[in-house]
Amino acid sequence: MLRSLAIVAVLMSAATEGAVLPSADSVRGQRIFSDQSCIQCHSINGQGAKTGPDLGRRIDRNYTPAMLVSFMWNHAPTMWAAMEARGIGRPALDEQAAADLFAYFYSARFFDKLGDAGRGKQAFATNHCARCHGIAEVKAGAPKPVAQWQSLGSPIDLAEAMWNHAANMRQEFAKQRIRWPDLTSRDLSDILVYVRNLRETQHVAGRLETAGAEGGEALFQSKGCAGCHTGKLELRPRLRGKTLSDIAVEMWNHAPKMAQPPPRLERDDMRRIVSYLWGEQLLTQNGNPARGKQVFSGKSCAACHNDPASGAPSLSGRKTGFSTVSMVATLWRHGPQMLEQMKRKNIAWPRFTAEQMSDLIAFLNAGE
Repeated sequence: MLRSLAIVAVLMSAATEGAVLPSADSVRGQRIFSDQSCIQCHSINGQGAKTGPDLGRRIDRNYTPAMLVSFMWNHAPTMWAAMEARGIGRPALDEQAAADLFAYFYSARFFDKLGDAGRGKQAFATNHCARCHGIAEVKAGAPKPVAQWQSLGSPIDLAEAMWNHAANMRQEFAKQRIRWPDLTSRDLSDILVYVRNLRETQHVAGRLETAGAEGGEALFQSKGCAGCHTGKLELRPRLRGKTLSDIAVEMWNHAPKMAQPPPRLERDDMRRIVSYLWGEQLLTQNGNPARGKQVFSGKSCAACHNDPASGAPSLSGRKTGFSTVSMVATLWRHGPQMLEQMKRKNIAWPRFTAEQMSDLIAFLNAGE
């Protein structure tokens, strides 16, 4: 059964609303993607229409939330025109719905880096995976072969399995005098692409089976993580902007550095812990307010938002409340009216890079 990743994220809504959004849930996001007609143009990993790009298989992966917002913003007039021509109503997205959509995209690994099977085959060999793990056959004294790994469908599932077997693997590495291999997120993405596309593993379906973050904080305490990860070792800032593969690799690389054997994680424990720690970082971007001020001016935002006669709300003096979520919600709620007003003023629709979007959000949150 397909179940999307539910990520709890403490998010601020748009400054015009001032409310706190309690959660971003990709299960709801998956429904919104269908119910709000996104699926009539776009698909996620092949599920949906082909008019627009597949948002789960874009070839220029390593997207950030800010890049996704800038992509949506830049193409909004074209999307609105296409929807009008096809008689599709525009989605009614508030901050909660936008947050849920982002969580759904995250669960579909939209923000992950693209893997390469050729590099993966090499990484599987050079990092000594092949010395113990056969593809279809069981090697002498070794665990079950890769073709029997049910964790291939998700980096977090795989990381949980790797974490739980870390103590045994350390002993085996020491016995064979093999240095513990540090992996990069690209290594893991490449290895996963390689092993998932082998003839022997074709039966292992990719999936998004997950649990939410409920109980994640309690697990973080009960497993002893909180005793070490405080102060400079606090994990939230370290996980800022990390993808699923990034997190899985961090866990793998960290295991042999622990003084005590890693605590065993039961099914879905790692998801709950990772969701608890990472959720509130999901939509946080590090921007530069000074550069954002230049974006605000250079993209003609000030032409309306600093002109009371325009009817646009003033954005100065409003500290916090702006995020990638609120920018998406504002785009879909007020964008068409903004476009018409800009046409009347002969102002071109602004286009942003991901960095410019992050900087603009930082400037707006500075409340200058």
